[in-house]
Amino acid sequence: MLEMIQKLLGSLGMAEAVADKAAIAVLMALVVLGAYLVYWVLRNYLLKIIHKVTAKTANKWDDALMEAQVFHRFLRLIPLTFVSLCIDRAMPDSFVLLKRILFALIIFVGVRAVEAFLNAVADIYRAEPDGHRKPIRPIIQSLIIILYLLAGIFIISVLINKSPWNLFGLLGGLTAVTMLVFKDTILGFVAGIQLGAYDMVREGDWIEMPKYGADGDVIEVTVNTVKVRNWDKTISTIPTYALISDSFKNWRGMDESGGRRIKRSICIDMNTVQFADEAMLERFRKMEMLKEYVDKMQQEIDSDNAKKEIDLSATTVNGRRQTNLGIFRAYLVEYLRSHPKIHTGMTFLVRHLQPTPQGLPIEIYVFSSDKAWANYEAIQADIFDHVIAAIPEFGLRVFQQPSGTDVAALGGKSL
Repeated sequence: MLEMIQKLLGSLGMAEAVADKAAIAVLMALVVLGAYLVYWVLRNYLLKIIHKVTAKTANKWDDALMEAQVFHRFLRLIPLTFVSLCIDRAMPDSFVLLKRILFALIIFVGVRAVEAFLNAVADIYRAEPDGHRKPIRPIIQSLIIILYLLAGIFIISVLINKSPWNLFGLLGGLTAVTMLVFKDTILGFVAGIQLGAYDMVREGDWIEMPKYGADGDVIEVTVNTVKVRNWDKTISTIPTYALISDSFKNWRGMDESGGRRIKRSICIDMNTVQFADEAMLERFRKMEMLKEYVDKMQQEIDSDNAKKEIDLSATTVNGRRQTNLGIFRAYLVEYLRSHPKIHTGMTFLVRHLQPTPQGLPIEIYVFSSDKAWANYEAIQADIFDHVIAAIPEFGLRVFQQPSGTDVAALGGKSL
């Protein structure tokens, strides 16, 4: 081809030296023009055909490949390869540096295409129903980093015309420097494998890590960082390896269980706890939730006291008796069991805690069947609204620290 152009230019009366240079310039221009035309045809026709085919198929993976521009990047290899082959065939002993540069560009574009393919694989995996269960993004990013390191070594070896194995040997000698430079990446890569292998965290999990101010949903897991969208819509960034080296709380177990825990106590003034007399028992029998309990318990107590021949008239501490606090606890149990939003199949407790200077804590330890945050808080508030309002009906009083109104009342003044 080059000789043909040289002869044509020589026939036009050009000097041989000038014709040689002009022939090379013309050939280069033709090669570049040909490569551009090839790329133009591929981009405007073949790529559109591929796009139409992928749009009509029911598969999602081809759409992901199209969105990641995998086909676009692989098509760019064709004109570069075309230029390289043409120059090598026409001028095998010339433009050595240009050929090396073109080969380096082919390696770089090829790596970019493989990167797009790996990102598409990650997107396809995440689109699967169980794709969030095992975070694949850190592994993909680690592969991309390794790919670019290898590509960089081969590009340098091509440009300086040295064997890549010599560069690998040099890189091995710089292991300490490499470890220092890529410390976070290496730690993140190992941490990503552990997070995936032990299923410690997934995208979409609610995690809590006070050390990093994180309390919200995991939105992205990468080699170097884990991004958490907090409840106030701020974004916290946590080093991936910190999830292995430090402790954090993952609320996934609660989300996957049947309910969300309600664990709250109310302090009762112990001065108001007393034995229930007959008048009090009669009042409690009128409460729908307590009628059966009061009668059944009183029959059991009367039978036990009669069997032991206990003199109940001597003092109130003789024998067994019901208390207003015990009946109140029974009321709480019945009220919570009848509540439509309380999961009765999970842990269900109404119990005393250790008495404190603030009174006797009565703790409610149950699970809400609705786990949505707003609904859960509303259910919890409704329950304790009712409990606080019901306490005086049992002759009990909630303990509360003295307020300014209480102090003023002692002096006969009102605020």
